[in-house]
Amino acid sequence: MTSPESPRTAIDGSPSGSQPGSAGNRFRGLVAELRALEARVQRGGGEKRVARQHDQGKLTARERIDLLIDDEGGFLEIGLLIAHDQYDGQAPAAGVVTGIGEVCGREVVVVANDQTVKAGSWWPETITKILRAQEIAMRCRIPILYLVDSAGVNLPYQGGVFPGKYGGSRIFYYNSIMRHYLKVPQLSAVMGQCIAGGAYLPALSDVIVMIEGTSFMGLGGPNLVKGATGQDVDSEELGGALTHNAISGVAHYRVPDEQACIEKLRALVKGLPASTRPARRTEPREPARSPSDAYSILPENHRQPFEMEEVLATILDDGPFDEFQADYAQEMLTGMGHVDGFKVGVIANRRGMYPTEPGKPPKFGGIVYADTAEKVAYFMDLCDRHETPLLFVQDVSGFMVGPDAEHSGIIRAGARMVESMATARVPKVVLTINHASGAGYYAMAAQGFDPDFIFTWPTGRMGVMEGESAVRATFGRKLDEAAAPGGSLDEETAAAIEQTLGDYEDQLDARYAAARGFVDAILSPEDTRAALSLALRCSLSNPAPHLGPFTLPDSA
Repeated sequence: MTSPESPRTAIDGSPSGSQPGSAGNRFRGLVAELRALEARVQRGGGEKRVARQHDQGKLTARERIDLLIDDEGGFLEIGLLIAHDQYDGQAPAAGVVTGIGEVCGREVVVVANDQTVKAGSWWPETITKILRAQEIAMRCRIPILYLVDSAGVNLPYQGGVFPGKYGGSRIFYYNSIMRHYLKVPQLSAVMGQCIAGGAYLPALSDVIVMIEGTSFMGLGGPNLVKGATGQDVDSEELGGALTHNAISGVAHYRVPDEQACIEKLRALVKGLPASTRPARRTEPREPARSPSDAYSILPENHRQPFEMEEVLATILDDGPFDEFQADYAQEMLTGMGHVDGFKVGVIANRRGMYPTEPGKPPKFGGIVYADTAEKVAYFMDLCDRHETPLLFVQDVSGFMVGPDAEHSGIIRAGARMVESMATARVPKVVLTINHASGAGYYAMAAQGFDPDFIFTWPTGRMGVMEGESAVRATFGRKLDEAAAPGGSLDEETAAAIEQTLGDYEDQLDARYAAARGFVDAILSPEDTRAALSLALRCSLSNPAPHLGPFTLPDSA
């Protein structure tokens, strides 16, 4: 990636952020820890339960997805780490695999129950993951495929699954909106159990495929029927593939085995109306720098500066980067580039110190000032008018505070930035590479503003502030007293400070955010371009405004 020449000089006379990163040991270590955690979660319920699944002639959820997705299409798992640090590790991936990938050259969303995890039953976080997958399908207007194999509600946790606005019923609400208004294709394969209210998920789909001898779909199983009516009936007669294809008419296709089921799903996807995704703006190019260079570009200490252009050179296609207002509010980089041939408007926080007018103090990178906000708002409006997707690369510590900031009208300027971001109709994709703090995180397309996708590197730190700042805010008076002559810090306060610092370090960790669904996925630098490309291809399938999943087409 190359950029037009522009004077961007740090206070000491060297290029801003020119401190070289070290060998990237910390960053590499975080990626290694992430890979180990992901591998553990992807094992699902463990080898014994996988073997039991195979003994029944059934594949696991991820094996089914491997068969379904194109060989070169790739699959990006969304929400892999959700609930990994809860339930004593007994709910890996919350018992459901969700993600995006390509089937017959078409971008799709996939939801697959993992029967090896508590029989594929629904934990509270299972609902969270399914709803997020459905929201992606609605926002991007791409097909969603359900591979159903679930025993229903995990009864000990029914209080977090069954009731509430975002309980299980919300899944069926989204089913109905997609089916009736949005015309988002929904294809279901019942590949095992599908019991009770969960049966409405395939029932509200466009097409249902069932497998002979394996599939069961019913509002109640044989035992419940026996208890409720006194009737003796086996699963196949009650709700098997032949029953629902030949008698009830609930299902639409009957196939002999899982391989045939996957082939049928692929054929159904291939037969869907063509996608409206626009073609790439340019031919894709490799980045100017190897993605692995990011390990040495980011400093070991997350507080230290670095050159954001060098980071972008590992992400964007090589070629001209048209920087917008390069000489103005230099602490924020804005400009036009490409990812895998798709044009994007880039908004990225710089790190370092930047000179301002003579006699005025320098500006800090990672901080949003009034003129920063105005520059970004104008740029976002421009991208919105030109139908250019927005890529936010976050390393933001917040908005500037103090008398000068308030007198500059930063509240009004910040509100304008937030409004421009919130109302932009183009796709928005977020990548956090370092800090995501304070109201600056909100203004840089926080999750609450419904970006199409939100990713982070393992180095991402998401929180209202850093631990040291929280300690100062909470214990400032006692710290001042302890710093005075003859003062000291009592043991209780010292212990509370240590606890606060530890809690913040835990909660700022990218894995903490991923476990709670605050990000869609944690990416390594090597995976970032492929993930962004797939996210853009999905997002661009919807030519309508990207203002939440419920924005209805004009014909609705």
